[in-house]
Amino acid sequence: MQIESYDPHHLDAVIRLSLRAWTPVFDSIQKVMNADVYQAFYPDNWRVSQQKAVENVCAAEDTNVWVAIDIGSTVGFVAVKLDSESSMGEIYMVAVDPDFQGQGIGSALIEFALDWMKNAGMSVAMVDTGGDPGHAPARRTYEKVGFELLPIARYFEKL
Repeated sequence: MQIESYDPHHLDAVIRLSLRAWTPVFDSIQKVMNADVYQAFYPDNWRVSQQKAVENVCAAEDTNVWVAIDIGSTVGFVAVKLDSESSMGEIYMVAVDPDFQGQGIGSALIEFALDWMKNAGMSVAMVDTGGDPGHAPARRTYEKVGFELLPIARYFEKL
C-alpha cells in the first residue's frame, strides 16, 4: 500500500469507497437519531449529500487530500484542513474501502496526515466523529494513533 496525493482521476473511486465505507455509519445514525431530524439532515438520501461533500472536499483549495493505493486500486483517502491562526490541523474526512478495512490502512492514512500537519507547522491535530455504534471503528482507529477523547454533547430538535 502506498499513499499519494489526490488527483481528480481518483474522484470516482473515492466516492465509491466512501459511500460503501459509510453505509454502516449512516445506518447507525438513522437508528439512534430522531426520524424527523434525520430526514431534515438527509432529505434526498444520505448518499446524495455525502457524495456532494466528498466532491466538495476533493475540489476545495483549502483542503489537502491523499489516497491510499493498493494493488493499483484506490482503497482509502484522507482530507486535511489547516488553520494557521490556531496552529491546528483537522482530519476533515477519512474512509477506507470495506474490503480493505482492518489492514491498518486507516491508521496509515491518519499517521501520514499527522506527520504532514506537523511538518506544516501545526501544533495540534483534531478529528471529530460520532458517538453512535456505527462510528466505533473510527473511534478505535483515532485512539490507536494517539488521539484523546474530549466528550461533547450535541443535541438536535426538529423545528
